[in-house]
Amino acid sequence: MTPQLWTGAKPQQDVAIDVQALADLILSMQQPDGAIPWWPGHKTDPWDHVESAMGLTIAGAFDGVERAFAWLERYQLPDGSWYAAYTDGRPSDCTRETNHSAYIAVGLYHYYLRSGDLAFVRRMWPTVSRAIDFVVRHQAPSGEIYWAVSPQGRVDRMALITGCSSIAFSLRCALALSRLLEVERPRWRQALEGLQNCLQNKPHRFNTTKARFSMDWFYPVLSGALTGTEAQQRIDAYWKKFVVQDLGVRCVSDRPWVTIAESSELILALTAMGNAQKAEIIYRWICDHTFEDGTFWCGFTFPDMVRWPEEKISWTNAAVLLAADALFNLTPAGHLFSHAHWASQP
Repeated sequence: MTPQLWTGAKPQQDVAIDVQALADLILSMQQPDGAIPWWPGHKTDPWDHVESAMGLTIAGAFDGVERAFAWLERYQLPDGSWYAAYTDGRPSDCTRETNHSAYIAVGLYHYYLRSGDLAFVRRMWPTVSRAIDFVVRHQAPSGEIYWAVSPQGRVDRMALITGCSSIAFSLRCALALSRLLEVERPRWRQALEGLQNCLQNKPHRFNTTKARFSMDWFYPVLSGALTGTEAQQRIDAYWKKFVVQDLGVRCVSDRPWVTIAESSELILALTAMGNAQKAEIIYRWICDHTFEDGTFWCGFTFPDMVRWPEEKISWTNAAVLLAADALFNLTPAGHLFSHAHWASQP
């Protein structure tokens, strides 16, 4: 454990994690150009790359974080987007996903909350601004944001609940960054309002084939698109569909596979709502699913309890760090997803 990270209430010993071990794992995977792949030799995608960098932020590994952002600077396309995947520095999937491009704003605002480094925010602002402009250009008149541009340059007009929820949170963070820099972005605010209205009131605008995935269940709550009574109703409505008692959260409702990342992100959603008690219960369920070095499995099947896959995954361990920070206030960035925090913003 890394004592200097405890800036608030310390977790009890039986739910403590080795923050340094998780950060060291992510750093060991980071390539010389700053990219953080899923695991060595596998792909890097912009969304999970940012989440892995957020894990490093929590651990205070700021050099690694800044190298991760430098990778985003270097590989950003002229339209503000990134390709969906890179392998060994070369594009391996030339789709351009809107939620991938937006998430840099979350990573940068998170970094600012932890470090207070406004100069770095200024340095990265042009990259963030181009990325968010790319996303906003792909918003439908009804509020949803189309999920991707194909390698051939065609806009896929499908909209996804998880992706749009992630984009809504990214827009919140982008607007928070604009306030820090005293830059007006009224078009972004309009885009956020339209997107939130769509998520709250127009479920028919979203593709329903992803309803099997737990992320479609809790991401509207995690993102703050749903708060208060509406958030609680959504969590209650599908709890038994996705949560396996004493184990964690299924990735997909009809598969016997619990994943540490989805469990961690449900913890984030619950703490965002203010339900720390239930969040800590789930946190206790996943805490012993670790390798000998203290890093976390990706997931496991049940009832046989077979670990699968075997790889140690960068963003899974980052998700655990984010959950721990939200639950136990390890750093000043622990309130990033808190609905109460965002309710106090202009």
